[in-house]
This record gives sequence, C-alpha cells and structure tokens, in this order.
Amino acid sequence: MARAPRLSSLLKEVRACRACAADLPHEPRPVVVAHASSRVLIIGQAPGRRVHDTGVPWNDPSGDRLRGWLEMSREGFYDASVLAIVPMGLCFPGSGKHGDLPPRSICAPRWHGALRQAMPDIRLTLLIGSYAQRYYLGDACGATMADTIRQWRTHLPAYFPLPHPSPRNQAWFKHHPWFEAEVLPALRQCLRDILPPAAQPS
Repeated sequence: MARAPRLSSLLKEVRACRACAADLPHEPRPVVVAHASSRVLIIGQAPGRRVHDTGVPWNDPSGDRLRGWLEMSREGFYDASVLAIVPMGLCFPGSGKHGDLPPRSICAPRWHGALRQAMPDIRLTLLIGSYAQRYYLGDACGATMADTIRQWRTHLPAYFPLPHPSPRNQAWFKHHPWFEAEVLPALRQCLRDILPPAAQPS
C-alpha cells in the first residue's frame, strides 16, 4: 500500500507535463495508465488522434486488434491493476503526409524509468513497434522488425516484441503468417503464466 501514493503523485506529474507544448500542434495530453500492482506493461508508439481526443489509450482499430491478440476484453485490458500502458511518446505527436508523426523522443528518457520503478510487480513488457524495440532492446534488435519478433524467445522473461497492430500493417501480417500461427499462442501462454486467473486470455 505504501507504493500507491508515490505512483499517484508521479502520475499527476506526468499528466501535467508540458515539456513539448511549444512543439506540438495542439495542447499536450499525456496518456498513461499505471498501477502499483500492474503485472504487464505495454509500450507502444504514441497516442493517435482518437486517443488524444478521448484520453483512452488504444481506443481505436489498432487497440481492437491488440485486444484480439491478447484475447482480452476491453474491461480486462483497461484494468490498470493488471495491465499498464506507457507509450514511447506520451502525447499525440500530430499528423504528417503519411500518417502520425514519430513519438517525441523526450518522453521515454524523461518518464519511463520513474514509472517502471514505481511498478515493481511488472513481469513482462510488450514492446510494440520498432520505436519501443530499438529503445529497450538496442543492439539485441534484429536487422528487421520481423527478425526481432522471430527471436522473441531471446528477449524473455523481460520483454516480448510485437509488430504494431495498425490496419496500415496489413501487408506485414499477410507476408508473415508465422506471427499469428506461432508467436501469438506463445504470447498468450506467457500471459497465462503471469496474470491472475480472472485476467488471463480467454
């Protein structure tokens, strides 16, 4: 119980962050979900426009696919006592010609360490997309994201790399059928080993 007030105070500080206010095309709105007893941490790219508008992470088609991968209901997915969500960029970075801009590079070094330290029960971190994988795996990344994901066993027990579930990646899923056939069942088993019975994949 003593850990909760520290995390609560930290989350207030994170959500009040305006470090990038001058560089964003909108008012900053850091989107983070965390609890002192979270078991699994999801680190993705950055909130999209819909997430920015609603303040609810993964509240879009990418989130629907991710929940399908994890075999989790919306209720289970948004139970912060089980699953934390801390993206590489905490605010929506804005849109460019070919989709959302990259996450702001200031966020992870500024906030991730303190947030992870305040969640000592994290057993597994899902690294979704190349930004999270390069930051956390460094030289252990493969030559391509597919190579990194194929080598998922070498990153356990701390990390599990995944592609971004965006509909824009449909061609990647089509050309890498082993991901759904081999990697997703292994991911779900990892979650069953970590999560309490009520929160396990169905």
